[in-house]
Amino acid sequence: MTAAFDDWMKTVQAGSENDLSGFLPAATATPTRLHAAMRYALLGGGKRVRPLLAYAAGALFDADAAIVARAAAAVEMIHAYSLVHDDMPCMDDDALRRGKPTVHIAYDEATALLVGDALQSQAFVVLAEADTSLIPPTRLAAMLKVLAHASGSAGMCGGQAIDLDSVGLSLTLEQLEQMHQLKTGALLRAAVLLGALAGKDLDAAAMAALDQYARAIGLAFQVVDDVLDATADSATLGKTAGKDAADNKPTYVSILGLEPSRALAETLRLDAHAALAPFGDKALRLRELADLIVQRKA
Repeated sequence: MTAAFDDWMKTVQAGSENDLSGFLPAATATPTRLHAAMRYALLGGGKRVRPLLAYAAGALFDADAAIVARAAAAVEMIHAYSLVHDDMPCMDDDALRRGKPTVHIAYDEATALLVGDALQSQAFVVLAEADTSLIPPTRLAAMLKVLAHASGSAGMCGGQAIDLDSVGLSLTLEQLEQMHQLKTGALLRAAVLLGALAGKDLDAAAMAALDQYARAIGLAFQVVDDVLDATADSATLGKTAGKDAADNKPTYVSILGLEPSRALAETLRLDAHAALAPFGDKALRLRELADLIVQRKA
């Protein structure tokens, strides 16, 4: 990771934190408990990979920063809501997220359910309120459609449903890939496309290249997650380590083994770089983010 990339990443992460705080209702606004819990779930943690991807993709097409900020915040709110629901006892039943108690532990299950619902709604409010003097309404509508599609049964929720149905089963590598392209990959793809659409309408060639990139990093993200779940400790991860194996969930490590999984992640990193060739030097940040996703330790 170069110093320049590290500085850029910290700037985007800090700016995203400020934006997210500003796009949320104040903790003192009624209903105060719900709003405080929403802020607890969303702020003060996380790698902000999706906002980073949105900003990096926006840089390809000189997107207006105010539009990218809303796109980045919207996709991060969807991600945060998914984590809140994923941690609940009816789903993965986890007590630790980003190094602190999960929302249903810090508050209660009913509040956690409402936090997820409210963050999902707020994501669309934030994006829909973008200034249409800065972006054509038709393109804004296309961005809303991208976010909705990535969040629903053909995207993240569908992947989560397959995940729940797969506990204790033996999946093929192709079935595992399909699950994670939906569960993890769909929102990462949305972050890339939303950042790009903040700058211009995408032609078929640009869409194909960005899709190829997003597909590679989406799978790589999950492969590395599986490796880290098998090798890192809870303090490093900020969540319960070894939970996939304990819950008898199919993973890349359980199907391929540890070293082949690491090799697959590296292959996917190179695939992501290759997909960006048509964009030249302007895709530098997207290339660096592919490296970050594969080479991260937590």
